[in-house]
Amino acid sequence: MFDGPVLGRDVNLGKQLDLAVASGVESLRVAVNWSEMQPYPSAAEVPAADKSRFQTVGGVPTEFSGLDRIVGAAAKRGLSLLPVVEFVPSWDALQPGKLGSPPKSAAPFAAFLTDLVERYGPRGTFWSTHPALPRVPIRMWQIWNEPHLVMYWSEQPFAQSYVKLLAASHAALKAADPGAKVVLAGLANYSWRYLANIYRVPGAQRLFDVVAIHPYTAQPAGVITILQRARAVMNRFGDSQKPILATEITWPSSLHKAPPQFGVSVTEAQQAQHLRQVMPLLAADRAKLGLMGFYWYTWMGDESPGNHPYAFDYAGLLKYVDGTVAAKPALSTFRRGALALEDCRRKTSAEGCVR
Repeated sequence: MFDGPVLGRDVNLGKQLDLAVASGVESLRVAVNWSEMQPYPSAAEVPAADKSRFQTVGGVPTEFSGLDRIVGAAAKRGLSLLPVVEFVPSWDALQPGKLGSPPKSAAPFAAFLTDLVERYGPRGTFWSTHPALPRVPIRMWQIWNEPHLVMYWSEQPFAQSYVKLLAASHAALKAADPGAKVVLAGLANYSWRYLANIYRVPGAQRLFDVVAIHPYTAQPAGVITILQRARAVMNRFGDSQKPILATEITWPSSLHKAPPQFGVSVTEAQQAQHLRQVMPLLAADRAKLGLMGFYWYTWMGDESPGNHPYAFDYAGLLKYVDGTVAAKPALSTFRRGALALEDCRRKTSAEGCVR
């Protein structure tokens, strides 16, 4: 996942993407914050000083520059993107003022997804206005993140209301790009139970193409156990042919630095050790699990002193500390493991393997 300091203006994004490619990365999961990209419902409400940042799309002022930057830089290197689209602007919030509020109406979110496909999809205007770039259109879209947690979805239980948003999202994405894949929100904690709750909502099964799991657990073998439980639920509901993506796997090196999260806090050495163990386990069971890939959370964490201590700030393969970037032991472990899985000696682009 590319988020946080790696996207900051004082970090060389191109250099980090080159390092990611050389380390075997093939795809980036990126957060698309709807509330930041469409903070105003109409052009009339945009402050005069900010008008130049927005272009009106479907009647809604939209700020594309941040997403354009990562889409273009990734395309130069052949990296695909998985956007996770989340966070409602206040003008469509069911519970204004709550960060995790669901949308009041699903229609504006669906329209935003349409705007994204029309810009970054196979016939997207981004590609026609940047003809020098290789076309690497976005074909998979993840609808929200961890809606079983109140910090992301304040209306609990979540399944019924989330599936309503999923239905509108599915319709919009398939209309804009019939070949697009709808990725379910990543589910953590008792993910297999939350997945079963989604399946129990009438009609939910036809609204997504890929299940997403965040198998947070103390030991590498537990990752496989959690994915097996998710697969068992899928099979039970007749979805044995659908794939799984593990859209977040991590062990943050936050032990004695921040309060623990999900019981996965470790030292830097243990982070590298767990990563070394889990990658061959994922590869060995990928066919039985129907696992199409995994994303490590995250590429670079902000470990600057003085930050509010949060375990996942220490999850990066690299660390950002007051303007300085340094690799952690897990980076070389990831590189060796990824290149081994891809049967490569080195990578020249995301798809350019030297054997």
